Amino acid sequence: MPAVRLPGDSTVEHVTVDVPTPGPGQVLLRMRASGICGSDIRAIYRDHLGHGAEAYQGVVAGHEPCGDVVELGPGVRTLEVGDAVAVYHITGCGSCRECRIGYPIGCTSPARAAHGWQRDGGHADFMLAEAVSCLRLPEGVTHVDGALVSCGFGTAYEGLLRGRVSGRDRLLVTGLGPVGLAAAMLGKHLGASTVIGLEPNAERASLAEDLDLVDVVVTNPADLADAVGDTTGGRGCEVSIDCSGNAQARLAALTHTAVRGRCVMVGEGGRIDFPVSDLLIHHQIDLLGSWVTSLGHMAELLDLLVRWGEHPERIVSHRFSLADTSEAYAVAAAGASGKVVVTWD
Repeated sequence: MPAVRLPGDSTVEHVTVDVPTPGPGQVLLRMRASGICGSDIRAIYRDHLGHGAEAYQGVVAGHEPCGDVVELGPGVRTLEVGDAVAVYHITGCGSCRECRIGYPIGCTSPARAAHGWQRDGGHADFMLAEAVSCLRLPEGVTHVDGALVSCGFGTAYEGLLRGRVSGRDRLLVTGLGPVGLAAAMLGKHLGASTVIGLEPNAERASLAEDLDLVDVVVTNPADLADAVGDTTGGRGCEVSIDCSGNAQARLAALTHTAVRGRCVMVGEGGRIDFPVSDLLIHHQIDLLGSWVTSLGHMAELLDLLVRWGEHPERIVSHRFSLADTSEAYAVAAAGASGKVVVTWD
């Protein structure tokens, strides 16, 4: 079958590999959608920067997979052939504390492996997955929706839960790439009365406005103080979430968080430097880091999408076939698009 690997140097390698056979506890999925994540660009596509959990092992790429079950391995009783499933993209040891509470993302065992990083991912016609990592798509949730929930929307949802977003809050989102768009969309559904977005890229800012995901969008960081001040009566936003990984954007998120508010950081990479007393201690802010999500929260989000009548695929701006994955990665790496997805439809 055709598949894609990422050798680095901003290139895509098209290869032919064998169709795998599911072992005990595994299922074979026919891929229907496979998203491209910002982490793919940052730590694999341009250069193999990752180590530990982000160490790329030359496997089939793609850690946002969604597909249909076509074959069951021995012992699988929880799924049936024909089920459409989203895949929690990390498999842990199953016995450590993080695995037991549903967060294999935090597993530190050598047995831990993520699709698209240490085990074959979704950029191929078929993919092996552990049955315990597969969640049936509720009726009405599309394969593209499921792929986006597998990482980007799951990451945004977890960050918003860590920030305890509710109807009492105004929300600031710094960085309106795919994860930021997800945070804005889900933040409104969780009750945020006002969503302010900071995004210097005009195309992404326009997309957020066109999709009605933000109430106020700021493209010039120098204008953010006035926008937040005018919107909140000078108080600041009760919750902020940085989805960019940019040092200046992170500082902006923290700076414009209200006294006793919550500032969440989900954007990967880089560093931040700030006056701790002035911005954190004296404002008594909760500063939170959040990494992907749990299996339980991913399942919860899939169900909520049905109740809300919402579709993550609304933020998809580009769809490509597997044969055109080189172009797909180039578009995603340019940083001016919404979500980029490889599909088989």
